[in-house]
Amino acid sequence: MKKIGLVCFGEVNTPYERLVIKHDHALKTLQEGVTGKVYDAGIVIDDPAYETADAAIEKLRAADADCLIVCVIGWVPTHAVIRVTDKFRHLPMLLWGLCGWRERGKLITTADQAGTTAIRPAFEAMHYRFKYIYSIIDKPEPIDKIEAFTNAAYAARSLRDARVGTMGYRDMLLYGTQYEGNSMRGKFGVEIEPFEMLEMVQNIEQLDPEEVKKGVSFVQDNWKFEKPCDDEVVEKGVKYALAIGRKIKERGYKAITLIDVDGMKKLLGFPPAMVFMLLEHYYGVLTIPENDVMGAVTQLIASDISGQIVPYLEYYEFFEKSMLIGVPDFIPKAATDGEVHVLPTAFGLLSASLLNVSKLKTGTVTCLRLVYKDGAYYMHMYLAEAKAPMPWEECGWEPPAPQLPSLEVEPLDCTVEEFAQKVSGQHVIVCYGDHRESVQDFCKLMNIELI
Repeated sequence: MKKIGLVCFGEVNTPYERLVIKHDHALKTLQEGVTGKVYDAGIVIDDPAYETADAAIEKLRAADADCLIVCVIGWVPTHAVIRVTDKFRHLPMLLWGLCGWRERGKLITTADQAGTTAIRPAFEAMHYRFKYIYSIIDKPEPIDKIEAFTNAAYAARSLRDARVGTMGYRDMLLYGTQYEGNSMRGKFGVEIEPFEMLEMVQNIEQLDPEEVKKGVSFVQDNWKFEKPCDDEVVEKGVKYALAIGRKIKERGYKAITLIDVDGMKKLLGFPPAMVFMLLEHYYGVLTIPENDVMGAVTQLIASDISGQIVPYLEYYEFFEKSMLIGVPDFIPKAATDGEVHVLPTAFGLLSASLLNVSKLKTGTVTCLRLVYKDGAYYMHMYLAEAKAPMPWEECGWEPPAPQLPSLEVEPLDCTVEEFAQKVSGQHVIVCYGDHRESVQDFCKLMNIELI
């Protein structure tokens, strides 16, 4: 859960009763309009002994919040604000100025923006990581901006405790899925932990047969089979998922990626689509194939920002105004439109396995990809409208070829040509809704350039 610190500032000469009214309004606005828990540090005024400031500091220290909302409810000398905020300069801050009200046919103000316009350049000069917003009389409070910022701050904080498991490394000798360990740990706090496929195979010997039976029953009872499938295939997939699950529980992974073509398919003869589906079901982890570590970290960011289990998709075709994106294997249940449909089939020389042929949800989507180049990180982002695709098939599937989970996406903030000149990998992470402001806030907090 997000933890949000709130502290309100006003001047000692402003009627205290009015400060209380404005403080209570700000607190109620956050409690009713923003997800997460709000920790209220009360009202700080510029009393000479800094008694109210120091009391607020103690409350905020106990909160251990992800971010701090500095709410200016009236003119206040900047030194009183800095007394508090400098103790929390490590936190992202939202500088929020409230506004006046109407009474007896005229505007009454406590000069909130006199306070914020004095504070904002001081925050900037002191290199705080902050965002500045303000309320406008007779207009709704800027809840969307507050929610976007708190989501970004939560994502930045959450990453520093995240672990990603990668079974194997650099599937198919791909370039764009690699990562640089020191900068990844230093910049984001994410620990990437490789482990060998042998460990999964060894863990199979330690599985509880009853747990395997329950897994087989779950698949048979909850997935819609397009044609009959051998029980042996289902059981093998359940065993692989439970074996990897032992590692997930042992190490506390939030996301996992597997060596797909050069590992599960080539050495074990088992395409891991159903394994990924079961890993999400059993353990709630984010999943992506082909040792795509950069994709997995993008998933962590997108998931913390949006609150969703986010799918990976990959680019198949570019059209004049849209792109075809899809997957040759699986999608998470959270992104599925309707029931989970699976098909026993084979691709090329690979052994048969269960392929996910479910439909993807449509609607507005935010598409993301984290990039590392020339010693720096970037985020590629665009907003798109996603609709069901035209009938299509990928060449090579056992006939009749399946309709893979896919979307036709039309970029809303760029042309396809503009997108194509900046696309940063074959895999893209998709979250439903418009989360651009949160991503922008995240990139600013992390000092990452947005593409």
